[in-house]
Amino acid sequence: GETRAITDDEHKKVVEHELNPERRAFYELCWYTGGSQGDVASLCREDINCEKNTIAYRRRKTAVDVLQKMGPKVKAILAQLPSSGPLFPHLKDLRASDRATEFKRACRRAGVSGVTLHSYRYAWAERAKVCGYPERFAQEALGHNSKAVHRAYAKRALMKLPSLQEYEERAAMKTI
Repeated sequence: GETRAITDDEHKKVVEHELNPERRAFYELCWYTGGSQGDVASLCREDINCEKNTIAYRRRKTAVDVLQKMGPKVKAILAQLPSSGPLFPHLKDLRASDRATEFKRACRRAGVSGVTLHSYRYAWAERAKVCGYPERFAQEALGHNSKAVHRAYAKRALMKLPSLQEYEERAAMKTI
């Protein structure tokens, strides 16, 4: 079937039911960064700049450089991971299909179905769209070369649009 985004509730259930701390942190970083499973699994401590609060890596699939600011939740996750070398030493060398199998097991334990590890990328794109994150920033963060690909990822995001009246009133308040 078609890949869909993992929901916030589904993600929380998966993390809650994952007993392995390395995999739990891996799923959390997939949620907060939108990185592909291969890119996140390959992250090293050297990709993290704590002074500038950034994560930087080159997408394996497209060779596009990605540079993202870290929020407090990502920092907290990183604090639990190795202080040098690979952040996910056991996941890094697994084949993508083996990481996918482990995720499927985690989903089964959590009672979640219909999602894959790739669903985290869709979720990130949809969350970015819903909160009004600029499309060009989201495209860069996900390492998408084209707007068409990025829009395909975010196409199911449900926007809660303010009424025109509310929007006009807010705009008028900014000009005062």
